[in-house]
Amino acid sequence: MKHDEFIGLVQNRARLSSRGEAERACRATLETLGERVPEGLADKLAAQLPHEIGEHLRRTEVYGGLGTGERFGRRDFIVRVAARAGVDERKASFLARSVLEVVNEATQGKITSKVGESLPPDIRELVGSGSRG
Repeated sequence: MKHDEFIGLVQNRARLSSRGEAERACRATLETLGERVPEGLADKLAAQLPHEIGEHLRRTEVYGGLGTGERFGRRDFIVRVAARAGVDERKASFLARSVLEVVNEATQGKITSKVGESLPPDIRELVGSGSRG
């Protein structure tokens, strides 16, 4: 999947009025996901996505072997997405689900199942619920 197609799908699924809003939603969600999952898994997921999109996952990595994988739950995940996207928490939850739905499609579900397994159940729901859930 190419960058423009990815952003277009996010814009459509999240019912956003501009590509800029879709870009911001992707950045907010994937940077937060990059903080939560182990660094190696973030790299594997990033490699499956368009380069510009995958870089959001890598942006929060801690270089030098320390890795990421911070421990936080769904509430903190949504608060971080909301702060990064400049939206309220309800909208942030919807944006995150929409972005993660497109990520799953872009990777054909191969790596997102491993990402889901690395997350606590409350965040895992975001990965699988999609824009309609």
